[in-house]
Amino acid sequence: MYYVVYGILYGVSLLPMWLLYPMADVLSLLLYYVIGYRRKVTRSNLRMAFPEKTEEEIIRIEKKFYRNFVDSFIETIKLLSANHAYIKQRFVIDNPEILDNFYDEGRKCQLHLGHTFNWEVANVAMPLICRYPFIVAYMPVENKIFERLFLHLRGRTGSILLPSTRMQRAIIPYRNTQYLLTLVADQAPANSEQSYWLNFFGRPTSFLRGPERGARIADIPAVFVKFYKSRRGHYRVFLTTLSDHPAALPEGELTRRYCRILEDAIREYPDLWLWSHRRWKAVWKEEYRDMWID
Repeated sequence: MYYVVYGILYGVSLLPMWLLYPMADVLSLLLYYVIGYRRKVTRSNLRMAFPEKTEEEIIRIEKKFYRNFVDSFIETIKLLSANHAYIKQRFVIDNPEILDNFYDEGRKCQLHLGHTFNWEVANVAMPLICRYPFIVAYMPVENKIFERLFLHLRGRTGSILLPSTRMQRAIIPYRNTQYLLTLVADQAPANSEQSYWLNFFGRPTSFLRGPERGARIADIPAVFVKFYKSRRGHYRVFLTTLSDHPAALPEGELTRRYCRILEDAIREYPDLWLWSHRRWKAVWKEEYRDMWID
């Protein structure tokens, strides 16, 4: 079954983008108006995040989000057959010297990013333009066909994929090497009791502790990645150093910095964040008070 799915998607990936994007336009309209995929979740999230915006402004962001959502899906399929030149034309780092400097110092580095489009393009582009061995922490999916497909796609240019559910053990073979570890740190933690809690878009929100813990223990520089689009299908990122010595920070400070800069980036480009996931499904309880870091 895997080869059937792979064959169909690979065949689609061979189509030119001038043909794929009109298909994406139609699909986004169907997804938004006919299927209504996660529209209630998306609208609710947008209203919670932007209470100051009018309903017309919310709907405008929502429609742009669905277009970007489908574009991201189509662009990801294209990556199955895209050559290296195609990939490098569509992903650019504005200030790569930040990573180059840490590399020249012989230090490891962590990239902290959010679910901002298109992270899949970044995943395959980074090994082609970065001097570091590129390691990505990923969340395994239950469907084995798509798990295998994503591992192939994300690893085809040299990315090293490590399951986030077993990260402490999986990273051991690389602990004495120089690497760039990428962490999508805005996922909703499975265990609210073991999470950091702070205000995000004005409401109590749980955040994973792992990214900060790893950076502080090994004193690994942490860099935030802000995505934006120069034009359709072309992505750029701007890097900001959250801390070059996280071990010197008090507990929670690195997560606070990440949370604030992530919120600023989302406010700047609101249609690029994954509003269809239930980011605020965890409810704040007074018993979490010891983990409140805001």
